[in-house]
Amino acid sequence: MRRFLPLLAAPVLMAAAPAPKPEIAKAVSEVSADRLKATITKLVGFGTRHTLSDRTSETRGIGAAERWTASEFEAMSKACGGCLEVQVPKTVFEGRRLPGPTAIGAILAIQKGTSDPNRVIVISGHIDSRVSDPMNATADAPGANDDGSGTAAVIEAARVLSKYKFPATLVFAVLEGEEQGLYGGRVLAAFARERGWVVEANLNNDIVGNTHGSSGAHDDKHVRVFSEGTKTLETPEQASQRRYNGGEVDSPSRNVARFLDGIADAYVKDLDVVMVYRTDRFGRGGDQTEMLNAGFPAVRVTEAAENYDRQHQDLRTENGRAYGDVLEGVDFPYLAKVTKMNVAAMAALARAPAPPRGVKIEGQVSPDTKVSWEPVAGASGYRIHWRSTTAPQWEHSRDVAAPGEVLKGVVIDDWFFGVSAVAPTGDESPVVFPGPAGDFVTPPPTK
Repeated sequence: MRRFLPLLAAPVLMAAAPAPKPEIAKAVSEVSADRLKATITKLVGFGTRHTLSDRTSETRGIGAAERWTASEFEAMSKACGGCLEVQVPKTVFEGRRLPGPTAIGAILAIQKGTSDPNRVIVISGHIDSRVSDPMNATADAPGANDDGSGTAAVIEAARVLSKYKFPATLVFAVLEGEEQGLYGGRVLAAFARERGWVVEANLNNDIVGNTHGSSGAHDDKHVRVFSEGTKTLETPEQASQRRYNGGEVDSPSRNVARFLDGIADAYVKDLDVVMVYRTDRFGRGGDQTEMLNAGFPAVRVTEAAENYDRQHQDLRTENGRAYGDVLEGVDFPYLAKVTKMNVAAMAALARAPAPPRGVKIEGQVSPDTKVSWEPVAGASGYRIHWRSTTAPQWEHSRDVAAPGEVLKGVVIDDWFFGVSAVAPTGDESPVVFPGPAGDFVTPPPTK
C-alpha cells in the first residue's frame, strides 16, 4: 500500500546522507593501509598477546605489547605538542578464565576537547589474543584480525585525529582481557565513570579486517554495526512506557548506528553499513557490552564476512586446511575503509553539538504533533526527524532555528520522531528519540 505524506505548512526534506565536510574529508584521506599493516605486523611480532602471557619480556607477550602501544601514543602526543594524555589504568580481577587475582589494564590516549571536554567520544579495540584453549598463555597467538585489526584502527585513528582540534574529547582505547571475559571493557567503563565523562558514543572495533568468510563468500564492501535495541539499564517504569509508546529500536546506541550508516555513505567510497539489530553476534560478546552495562551508548563494528578458521584457533594445517589468525588473513585496503569510517564518525560527533535533552512529543487526539526539547549549547539550529514506525531509517526532516515546533498534519500515532542539534559548521548530532528510551543521559552509578 502506497503511503502519502500529508501536505505541510513548511518544507519537508527526505532524509539523505550528510554533506561531506572538507575538514573531515581531509582527515579521512590521511588514513593509511600501509600504516595499519605495519601496526598489525608489530603486534603479531610479539608472538602472543594473551592476557596471562609474559609481562616482563621486552619482546614477547602482553606486557611488551602494552608498553609498545603506550609508547606509540606518547610519540603521537609529542608530535602534537602534548595533546594526548596517556593513561594505563589497571584493575585486579578474579573470576572466569583467570587462575587467580590478575591485573588487567586499558591503554588510553585522551585528546581533551577545546570547549566541551566532558563530552566524550570513544573508539576501542582489544589487544589480547588467544588460541583454541582460552587458558593457553604460551602458544603463539598472532591475533592479526582478532583483534589486531581493531587495535590498529584505534592507533591509526589517534595518529590522524591528534593533528586536529575538536570541541569534544576523543578517547583512543586499547583494551586487555577481552578474551578472558571482557575485563578491559570494565576497566574502561569504570575509568569513564570515575572521571565523570558524558560518553556520547563508544565505537568498539572487534574483528574488522577480514573479507573472506568461512562460507567462501568475499565481501569488502560492507561492515556490520551491532547495536542494542533497548537500554541495558532501563528501569521497569521506563520499560512500561516504552512498550506502550515505542522505542524498541531507538536506543541512543541504535541511533549512533544510524549515524555511522550516514557517515559511511558520505565519506567512504565502496563501504556500506549493515545495521544489525542485536547487541552483538548471536551468543557472543565484546567490550562494548561493558560500556552498555555502565549506561553509555555503544556499538560493535565488525566485518561482514567472518572466517571462523581464523578465530580462536591453534596454528595448524589439517587436511590441507589452514587454521590460525595470521597476518595473511587481513585485507588491509578493507581495514583502511573501516578505519576511515571510524575517523569520520569521531570527527563528526566531536564537531557537532551534544544530542538534545528533554525531547518530548505531544498531540494525542490531534491532527498535529508538537515536538519540544531543551536548548543545546553551541547549536545554531535543530533538525526534527520522523519516519514510519516500520522504517529502519529516518525518512523526513525539517530544520528549525529554536527548540519547539508543531508539525501540522503529521499525526502523532503514525510516526516515530526524533531531534538532532546542528552546529554552525553544519555538523549534526545523532538523533534523539523522545523520552527515556532514546535519551543520551547516562544514569548515575548504582550504590
